[in-house]
Amino acid sequence: MVVYIDLIFAANLLIDGVLLWLTSWLVKQKVSWWRLILSALVGALYVVMMFVPELSFLYTFLIKFGLSVLMLWIAFGFRSLQSYLRALGAFYIINFAAAGGIIGFHYLLQSSGDIWNGMIFTSSGGQAYRLKIGFWFVLALLPLVLLLFKLIQSSRRYREQLDTYIGEVTVEIDGVSVTCPGLLDTGNRLSDPLTRIPVMVMEASLWETHLPAAWKGRLTQTGADTLVLETDGQSFAWQDRIRLVPYRGVNRGASFMLALKPDNVTIQLGGDTFCSKRVLIGLDGGTLSGDGAYRAVIHPDLTHKESAPEAPADKAMGLSNL
Repeated sequence: MVVYIDLIFAANLLIDGVLLWLTSWLVKQKVSWWRLILSALVGALYVVMMFVPELSFLYTFLIKFGLSVLMLWIAFGFRSLQSYLRALGAFYIINFAAAGGIIGFHYLLQSSGDIWNGMIFTSSGGQAYRLKIGFWFVLALLPLVLLLFKLIQSSRRYREQLDTYIGEVTVEIDGVSVTCPGLLDTGNRLSDPLTRIPVMVMEASLWETHLPAAWKGRLTQTGADTLVLETDGQSFAWQDRIRLVPYRGVNRGASFMLALKPDNVTIQLGGDTFCSKRVLIGLDGGTLSGDGAYRAVIHPDLTHKESAPEAPADKAMGLSNL
């Protein structure tokens, strides 16, 4: 058997560097490139030592754990015990996630014959499995596993941040009450141009059973002014509550939004409760959030309290009056 030590060294140098970089991203701690390379170099040299029989005593749990502690000390330094332990935990989580992902993909691609050929039964009735994963398989699959880990972590952080600005909205109209999650959006400056009443946008599907049947599925295709004209002479209990609000969305031209005048709106956000009667409910014919995290966009004027948080700019709908 031919072993290319230089190839193994280069591959482990790259792998250790990526794992350390991903650790710094996870704990949000900057690391110098020279520290990163030096730490990865120590890890790669340790792997090469396994081909020296005289150094086999180094492959014990305590030595391996001590090496990881040394690598993190080289990469991040020692600012405090808390930050160091956080980096150590993140480093092992990433390593276990990468190893588990590679083993999982390897098992997924195996046939039943490969699994049975690798299975061993001991004389005492125990069962073991001989795992053989190719070097190039690991090298090719590791970036994909780490990328998936990073994407999942980024999605989780975004959702946690988003949840900070999501509250419960309850709208009451003529005895009908509708409750849904709503997102506080400081970029939403939409209001009635005549009365300056703020407009809170909601998905029209929440009111589908109370709106004219002719409007179903047409709010995104037909102008709001056209729909209002079609209701003339028709029986609609909320005819006197209908409003047309001119607005301009991001990358859109001038248009009208169909709105309803509610009796009361209650918003529960961040442990506070806000009530308002001076508000319009704009109806959006589509879906405000692809994953259903929120179904209403709260106008910032409806949460005028010092304890109310401010939403980041990247979550703004960008609605404004003409």
